[in-house]
Amino acid sequence: MRLLAFSDVHRNDRTARKLADMAADADVVVAAGDFADLHIGLDKLIDMLVVIETPTVLVPGNNETEDALREACQGWKAATVLHGEGKTIDGVDFYGLGGGIPTTPWDWSFDLTEEEAEAKLAETPEGGVLVVHSPPKGHLDGPRELGSEAILSAIQEKRPRVAICGHVHEDGGKEDRIGPTRLYNVGPEGTFIEV
Repeated sequence: MRLLAFSDVHRNDRTARKLADMAADADVVVAAGDFADLHIGLDKLIDMLVVIETPTVLVPGNNETEDALREACQGWKAATVLHGEGKTIDGVDFYGLGGGIPTTPWDWSFDLTEEEAEAKLAETPEGGVLVVHSPPKGHLDGPRELGSEAILSAIQEKRPRVAICGHVHEDGGKEDRIGPTRLYNVGPEGTFIEV
């Protein structure tokens, strides 16, 4: 299975158009959050992606809420928003969790505490594809290690084949490993990943 994965488009129309074109070359599209910018422009950006007919899983970033993303994606037949839940596509289990984890210092941000994230990640299936907005602590989370302990624990326990994140822009486009799990901070350019 070939994935096209991206995150942190932040209202960039040109990038969204390019990703929509690239989607034809993937079996599944994975979007790891931050379509909007400070909760502005979500509907317009999703309207540019709605032409994607490839099965697509999305998680909210910290720049849009779960409810706003679900509403924006209502007319998009190929899209499934995941936030503390999963979906199986062609025999591969996908599980998603969005938001900033741990909580950010910004009052506008859609965030979860480590405890909330731990509870929502409890049902992560083993050996699947984990899609999170925030990176795991100590991996692809910048020099200040802004990632999540709960996400790190879920990866160590459930050992997904692939974990896809975004959020920390300075590590966008980079890869890492946690045990058998291939970890990608995908960024907005679009990364093809074989599962």
